[in-house]
Amino acid sequence: MANTKSALKAARKSARNAARNQTVKTRLKTLAKAVAAAAKANDAEKSRAAAIAYSSALDKAVKSHVIHRNTASHHKSQVAKHIFVAKK
Repeated sequence: MANTKSALKAARKSARNAARNQTVKTRLKTLAKAVAAAAKANDAEKSRAAAIAYSSALDKAVKSHVIHRNTASHHKSQVAKHIFVAKK
């Protein structure tokens, strides 16, 4: 257990941030699944829209320091590769 006032506040803040980060990460996973499903269905328009939404969510997660920028870049490049394959 925390011994000082500042440690108590830090513990509360950590729990609050962890809950917020978990919702963001869950949303990212859901959007990634939507992109994969659209790419598998060979629906170019749906996959493009899903990829744009996923890329935007990744950028927002990086901006709020939920995920690392290199992780977001990796996922965005993989999505772009799937969308490119779906267009052919």
